[in-house]
Amino acid sequence: MYAVVRSGNQQFRVNEGDTIKVAKLEAEVGTEITLTEVLLLGGGNAVVGAPTVSGASVTAEVTEQGRHPKILIFKMKRRKGYRRKRGHRQDFTALKINGIHYNPTAAN
Repeated sequence: MYAVVRSGNQQFRVNEGDTIKVAKLEAEVGTEITLTEVLLLGGGNAVVGAPTVSGASVTAEVTEQGRHPKILIFKMKRRKGYRRKRGHRQDFTALKINGIHYNPTAAN
């Protein structure tokens, strides 16, 4: 079974045992969190949410708090001596998916 979850205004297709990198979450390494914004459950009988699937959740463990590689932003206007160089590193949280849970009776 797989699920499509939303975290940090992005959607991720996850299976049990997968590792994903989402936008930074305020959680310590080693803690278990629950993602409740499940948009779709797939597999044998697919369940599509409107907009989310009631009674569905995904549990994950925080494995890392880190930063992506630096991205350089360089602006220049020709013949004017205008040059600006800036860098940016985005924070992320790495999650290991422990389980996908669905209780159809809790949906009603």
